[in-house]
Amino acid sequence: MIKALATFLVAGLLLSACGTESEAKAMAGWESQSSFHSNTSTLLGDLRHSAIVLEDASSSAHELHLVCGVLVTDTEAANAALPTPDAQSTSLLSRAYTDIGGGANTCFAAGASASRRKKALTYLQKGLGELNEAIVRVGVAGGSSR
Repeated sequence: MIKALATFLVAGLLLSACGTESEAKAMAGWESQSSFHSNTSTLLGDLRHSAIVLEDASSSAHELHLVCGVLVTDTEAANAALPTPDAQSTSLLSRAYTDIGGGANTCFAAGASASRRKKALTYLQKGLGELNEAIVRVGVAGGSSR
């Protein structure tokens, strides 16, 4: 009876292993399917452009609407690719996208207000730090060293 049970358990483990994919392989697949690296590069460019316009006191509300509207759109697109196969990557990216989105929305409404512009920059800086941490985690979880 014990021998039969042990055989049954070993067979079950072997069968369950046939249909599984390693987390690293699943993450690599997600990175590719979600265009993570390309989208992240675009998002970083959007962040840079938004910060430049926010820091320029002579920039108009129209300019803020343009660059920050693009940042909102690209942040929402990146967020739509979640979740990842790795819970920690998902959590880090979610936090980053939330803060970047908050900064983009604050930027969009900042107009000539120096305090709102500063608040938007604070959000964006926090989101950038979180995004950098998430990029490292995605690389580790996916087995890449990008």
